[in-house]
Amino acid sequence: MKLATFNINGIKARIGALSDWLQDTQPDVALLQEIKSVDEAFPRQHFEDMGYIVETHGQKGFNGVAILSRLPLEDITRGLPGDDDDEQARYIEATVIGDTRPVRVGCLYLPNGNPVPGPKYDYKLAWMARLRDRAQALLALEEPALLAGDWNVIPQAEDAARPEAWREDALFLPETRAAFRRIETLGFTDAFRARVRGPGHYSFWDYQANSWDRNNGIRIDHLLLAPQAADLLRDAWIDREVRGREKPSDHVPVWIDIDA
Repeated sequence: MKLATFNINGIKARIGALSDWLQDTQPDVALLQEIKSVDEAFPRQHFEDMGYIVETHGQKGFNGVAILSRLPLEDITRGLPGDDDDEQARYIEATVIGDTRPVRVGCLYLPNGNPVPGPKYDYKLAWMARLRDRAQALLALEEPALLAGDWNVIPQAEDAARPEAWREDALFLPETRAAFRRIETLGFTDAFRARVRGPGHYSFWDYQANSWDRNNGIRIDHLLLAPQAADLLRDAWIDREVRGREKPSDHVPVWIDIDA
């Protein structure tokens, strides 16, 4: 099963780029963030015509997540448990029925949290605490499961070209990294770092200040695998070249290949 997470930064603006990428790479499952569309306006038929089952959890103009799958999906749930008053569309979960086994996937768009301090950062940390609770529940299933998406977290200094520029940013504050680590150390494996070590590997380049041309990037798109999924991991990589295409997102896809 080849599965990718991809923050597309707006389905309306990126439908051509997304379609080209899907056609070129043929993922079994694509977990999308920032679709910036209500469910009714998402171009479902377009992607169904490409062979994908489409499940969305959308919001007008902001946020929004989706799962595109060539494999059957079951038990779809929308929204991160733990706060019935949270109206932001940032989480969708489903079971992908693979050729050899099912895999539970959570697709997430974690809050940015800036400016710091303030209510947006408080919301980020509270959301991460709720995500930790959901992560524990997934581990309790003792089945292949993963949490993937735009985490808006730079885990380590080597995950930024210029870490000093992010010291006061919500993506790199010690409290943010500690919250990420509290999820990871429950028993999850960072799929990319299980395969690739060292600096220079990024998944996001800002549109400003020639960040792409200068390779001034950060790694904030992650796939965390429960032990039963980590045991199935064959490979993980970042589809860096997508950032250089026409009308790109500021993120690129991050992939895993698992034995499912």
